[in-house]
Amino acid sequence: MLPKDPYILLSVVNTKLRDQYQSLEDLCEDLQADAGAVQEALAAIGYHYDPEGNRFA
Repeated sequence: MLPKDPYILLSVVNTKLRDQYQSLEDLCEDLQADAGAVQEALAAIGYHYDPEGNRFA
């Protein structure tokens, strides 16, 4: 389960992307999370997924 707070979510997701997953899709599939909801939550605080860097920036 991913945190609801967008700033904590950002930290957790970027750490997991760096250390464990090759893509946002892999992370969401494994954690049974909605990739669109994650992207929407982080876009609300000004972060967008960079597939080449495999992180939200």
